[in-house]
Order: sequence, then structure tokens, then C-alpha cells
Amino acid sequence: MTNPILPGFHPDPSICRVGGTYYVATSTFEWFPGVEINASEDLQNWRLVSRPLDRASLLDMRGEPDSCGVWAPCLSYADGLFWLVYTDVKRYNGNYKDTHNYVTTAPSIEGPWSEPVYLNSSGFDASIFHDDDGRKWHVNMDWDYRGQLPGRSFFGGIVLQEYDHDARRLVGPIKRIFTRTKKDCTEGPHIFKRDGWYYLTLAEGGTGYNHVVTYARSRNIDGPYEVGDKSYLITAADAPDEPLQRTGHGQYIEAPDGTFWHTFLCSRPLPGTRRSPLGRETAIAQVEWTDDGWLTLDKARYDVATDGFADDDVVYAFGAKLHPDFQWLRTPEPERLFDTTAHEGHLRLIGRESIGSLYESALVARRQTGWRYSAECALDCDPRDYKTQAGLTAYYNSTQFHYLHVSRDDDGRRVLGIQSCAGAWPDGHVSLPLGEGYPIPDGPVELGVDVDLTVLQFRWRIAGGTWAPIGPKLDASALSDEGGRGEHACFTGAFVGMAAQDNSGTAWTADFSRFAYKNRKEERNDG
Repeated sequence: MTNPILPGFHPDPSICRVGGTYYVATSTFEWFPGVEINASEDLQNWRLVSRPLDRASLLDMRGEPDSCGVWAPCLSYADGLFWLVYTDVKRYNGNYKDTHNYVTTAPSIEGPWSEPVYLNSSGFDASIFHDDDGRKWHVNMDWDYRGQLPGRSFFGGIVLQEYDHDARRLVGPIKRIFTRTKKDCTEGPHIFKRDGWYYLTLAEGGTGYNHVVTYARSRNIDGPYEVGDKSYLITAADAPDEPLQRTGHGQYIEAPDGTFWHTFLCSRPLPGTRRSPLGRETAIAQVEWTDDGWLTLDKARYDVATDGFADDDVVYAFGAKLHPDFQWLRTPEPERLFDTTAHEGHLRLIGRESIGSLYESALVARRQTGWRYSAECALDCDPRDYKTQAGLTAYYNSTQFHYLHVSRDDDGRRVLGIQSCAGAWPDGHVSLPLGEGYPIPDGPVELGVDVDLTVLQFRWRIAGGTWAPIGPKLDASALSDEGGRGEHACFTGAFVGMAAQDNSGTAWTADFSRFAYKNRKEERNDG
């Protein structure tokens, strides 16, 4: 098994099996559509099969802060249905989180997904356990806004309540079934049952370099749950030289051949740094049961792609539907951001708010999946002034991005400009490395970007011409979990894609005819 099995931004993996097919659901935070589900028959080779939260009734994240939105989904299968539990987080700063938990079901992984059932808002990382007696139990971490008081934690433990699917609501008493170990930050609960024991899977230590997967068990669904001598199943907290860092938050699964597996999230920091532009990725490891009924992990049983390389080489042509590799930010109304039919063979972006907007930003992008990559786009646009811009962006969030764009200066000349916002949290101020801009002729233009570990270099050419670098070398590592607010506050991963904006509010448009992405094993050399 070679890890990560899902390279690039794929955190909080929840796994289930239906027959011979495995499904993993991962968090998408502010990226729309919400929740990504990949499928595999061998646990190694995966394919995207669904992003279920694709309409306003299921998810609307307009106005939500960076790294809020969809946290830690739980995917399960029971009663002939797929069950997806998810949290929509509306706030990050301060003592409150404003977390709303929902469940939706579907007869097939492709849908149709039902209208959501609201569950509660007491915390995040919600899941449902289907017991063998037919009852269903909802668990989530409990957020305590009084967490700064002595003896308390914002992570107030794990709470359990029964779910009545016929009544479409939680019923009965709420019971706190677990508090925390010394690692604290207790979250990510999942329950499964084996040999008469209820096992409680937890993520603790915060989703940074002290992250762990913790196990507790009980003879009763509502506890008390006790941890064993080897309660921390997966962690790299005491192994700073391990290629996979920040390991934690996963779920157990049994294979038809009698083997046992465990998903977990991880990151691969760039060499010599503690910065992870690929974000938190999904990995899997084989586990075993001890004679006394606890899980153990043998790290020797899996390999790691230590060179940060994943085979990913795609040239995208635009048709009637957007390729599923691409996502956009926050809004369930993509028709206001882009049009796939207005200009045949083109993706038309409709300029809206700024590239850093938390409401409507015409930005269509895909994940960075390797430490070294090249991306290119072909663009035809006629900017009106400096408020109308379109181009290519390497993007992490609203305060972490580099953006090469076509615009016009005050003299009406078409120019290339660069906006760089390298972790300027919380103010989001940008630097302008090209000043007023670099003059270019009218007509179609191609824009490119090359990333080599920590270095990002933009390039450009007139369509069909010779590539030339543009602007200074920029810090690619700033587009990482650790490059802004830090590992415990930034939860996504770097993307690269196309953007357009019209800060005068007239919905100016720009047409893209091609986008290409390729991971590289070696540093780019144009010789």
C-alpha cells in the first residue's frame, strides 16, 4: 500500500464498504459542491464518484470564513441507503463555532440525495452508528464556549443521542459518553461494534503535529468508555522524521478477506520546512487485533511517496459540463460565476467580487496534488479597466494566494499584473510585484505557473508564442496550512485555477479555452 491514497487536500476520511467497493468521504470546507466521495475496489486505486452537497437546500456557505463550511463528514451504509452526516460551520473566531449538523441519504452513491434532516448544533464532527438491533445513534463532539476557564476545555467531550429516522429527528436524552485524554482537543468520533464491545474512535491533540487517533471501548453504547494501555493507535507526534506528519482522524474498516484497515489523515511537509501546501491528505494502513481486543498498527506495512509526487497529468477541454476535478467557493449558485455553454469550447467566467471575497468569487480551481507542478490556461478577454481582471491563480484561501491576471492600466493599455497575498492574515493586504503592470498586446494570451517545492514562478506568452517568465519568484510554501493562521486554524490545501473579477459590479466576462495541470518529479528547467 502506497500512501497517501488520496493526494492533496482530502482530510478527515470516513470509510465504509458496500460489497466489494470501498467509499471514502472527505471534508471540503468552503469549496463547493460539498463533501468529496471516492471509490475503490482495492483500497489503493481511487476514483471520484460523488460530491453530494450540490444544491442550496443541502449547503449554502456564502459569507462563511476561510476553513469553515463542511467539516468531517461521516459516510455509512444501512437499510439499503447511503447515509451522509455533515457539519456546516458558520464561524471560527472567538469562543463560538456555530456548528449545524445534518444527515442526508441516497439509494446510490451518485444520488439522488434527500433533503437534509437537521440534527443539532452542539458541536462538530457528527456521525451515525447503526446498531445491530436496528437503533441508530448520533454522536458528535460538544463545543464548550467556556473553554478558557480553569479545568475546562473548548472540546467538551463526546455526546450521544438516539436518532429516529421515521420521525426525522434526534430523540431521548443526551448523554456525555467520553471527555478526553491528556491529549485534549477530543473530536472526530465514530462508533463500531465487535465481539460485544462498542469501540469509540477519536481524533485528539488538534489537527497539527501532535495529532493522534485514540481508542476507547465499552460494553454499553452509552458508556462508560475506557482507554487501554495502547489507546493512541496512530500518531507521528513523537516521530518528527517520519515522512507522514500530523497523522490522525480516521476510521476502521474490515475487508472481505478478513484483513483490517484504518484510514487516517496526514500531511507531507516540504523538505526542511513545517509547511504542507498539499494540505491534509488521506492515507490508509493495515491494523491487527490483539488478544485482549485492541487495535495495533505496523507502520512497516505501508510505503510513502516521500518525493511528494503523484501521477497527475491532465489537459482540460471545456464542454457543456465542468470537469469534476474543478470546484468553486461557497455559493450554490454557480450560474452566477461561470457559464459552460455561452461560448462553445470555452469556460466563461463572470466577474463578480474580489478574489478574496467570502461571498461571490468567480474562481474555478483544482487541487495541487504534488510538491512540483506546472499549470497553464489559455485566456481571451478584453478588460475595460483596472477593476476588470482575469487570469491564473495559485490559491489557498482569501489571504493566501498568488494571482497573475490580465487587466488595463489608466492609459488603456492591456497589462499583466500580479497580486500576491502570502499569509497576510487577518488583513488580507496584497503586494503588487509588477506595480502598475507589464504592457502586452491585445488578443488571446496564455498564462502559466511552475511550482518547485517552496518556489513559485509565473510565465506568459502570446498564444502560440514563446514562454517568458513574469514577475519575481514567489513563496509557494505560504499557500499551506501552516502559512497563514497556522496548523490549527487552516484546514484546506493549495489549489490552482482560473479567476475573474469585476469590482465595478457590471459582470464583465472572460473566456478560457484550455487548462492543463501536470505534476513533475524534478525541478523545471527550460534550459
